[in-house]
Amino acid sequence: MTDYRPPAALLAKAETLTEALPYLQRYAGKTFVIKYGGHAMGDAELARDFAEDVVLLKAVGINPVVVHGGGPQIGAMLKRLGVESQFVGGLRVTDAATAEVAEMVLAGKINKEIVAWIDAAGGRAIGISGKDARLVVAEKVQRTEPDRNSGIERHVDLGFVGDPVAVDPSILTMLASQNVIPVVAPVALGVDGHTYNINADTMAGAIAGALGAARFFLLTDVAGVLDKSGELQSDLDPARIAELTADGTISGGMIPKVETCVAAVEAGVDAAVILDGRVPHAMLLEIFTRQGVGTLVRR
Repeated sequence: MTDYRPPAALLAKAETLTEALPYLQRYAGKTFVIKYGGHAMGDAELARDFAEDVVLLKAVGINPVVVHGGGPQIGAMLKRLGVESQFVGGLRVTDAATAEVAEMVLAGKINKEIVAWIDAAGGRAIGISGKDARLVVAEKVQRTEPDRNSGIERHVDLGFVGDPVAVDPSILTMLASQNVIPVVAPVALGVDGHTYNINADTMAGAIAGALGAARFFLLTDVAGVLDKSGELQSDLDPARIAELTADGTISGGMIPKVETCVAAVEAGVDAAVILDGRVPHAMLLEIFTRQGVGTLVRR
């Protein structure tokens, strides 16, 4: 009589769970802040995968907090309304009408779509913005840029674009204790009482720092930091990031992302990770496998 041996695929699944065990033990009870990017949200199947991953994290004892972007969706709505968009340093110049549209898209449509995905995956989610319970207080962003003709630095008024200056995460802690997953839109009240649109990366990093999160994930549309040969840099610290920025390896839109990660770890986050949100189950691969799939930034 031949001994039965389970199919290789089943054994592989069991080995994957065994590999994940020490990570499950390490992160039980910890908080993960996840920035879910506007570009990473564009595919319905990936949105379902993301929601399932977030629900799984909650089920194994991790407390996920989702902070979402929505730049492409805001741009599409403004285009439908015939409103031209202007950008300075990657930030959308936001007048009163644009701010109203941004809040409608972010705190309304996108926020509730993500809540619905998480609920459909078996979780319990609540959508809020930085305005709720004064989670985030903002101040107006100040920017300068060189004049095209003279080269002299001049002040640029971005309108209702803000930076977080204070975070009170008690509402997030309360929701987590009730087995609820918070989904946060990057809109906040300013110290002057106006409503401000905040860059989602910046807001997520500030929330992660205030919570002392074990992990801060930036889900975006790139694999992470690549060297000049195109190889993924899987483990970086602030000193190495400064070197790679100085020699031009880190450039363009990656600079503010790594700066956000550095600010988060300096504020008390154990580690920050830049991940390609278009890769199915990228977070799970990063968290529960030895190799990981993104760029991890730590002190």
